[in-house]
Amino acid sequence: MTVRVLIVDDQALFREALATLLEVQPEIDVVGEAANGEEAVRLCAELRPDVALMDLRMPVLDGIAATARLRAEQPGVRVLALTTFDDDEDVFAALRAGAVGYLLKDVSSTRLVEALVAAERGESVLQPSVAAKLVARVARLPAETPRPSATPLSERELEVVRLLADGRSNREIAKSLFLAEGTVKNLVTSVLSKLQVRDRTQAALRAKELGLF
Repeated sequence: MTVRVLIVDDQALFREALATLLEVQPEIDVVGEAANGEEAVRLCAELRPDVALMDLRMPVLDGIAATARLRAEQPGVRVLALTTFDDDEDVFAALRAGAVGYLLKDVSSTRLVEALVAAERGESVLQPSVAAKLVARVARLPAETPRPSATPLSERELEVVRLLADGRSNREIAKSLFLAEGTVKNLVTSVLSKLQVRDRTQAALRAKELGLF
């Protein structure tokens, strides 16, 4: 199975270079290119990609607005933000709009392919600097009404959640902990259940709230 990807960026040269880079990857099938968010929404309805690799600052309709429309109109399409900017406003707006991940354009090709595969599975994929911003933002939030206590994590699960907070993919966690990728996937599922959260980003934030790292 390959991941069907739509590249969305207003710079034609960057789109073409990225398509050339990804097309040689056996895990990826580039199904189309869009020059703005409006075109991306239209092509997603037509081509049904698994992942839209979305720039944020574009004419006609920007990437954040396009992401929000895709979440409402094409919920089966995962949006992975790929941009030059990592300022707080863009990061949090993209994630609120429904992006499953946020990467910068200086990401390595290996990391990008891993992120696309992870995004197709619905996993959150964050640049380490972006993950740090999320954790820092939670630390500044006022205390909320206490939630029910989470089930204690095992030592191995604690190692996993700390790596999640660094923005690591399942493959990277597996390499770091010398585990099979399937084992890591099971550990992540267990962590989400014990912390009573829906995704990896929320798991990292919840673990920070609980003082687990």
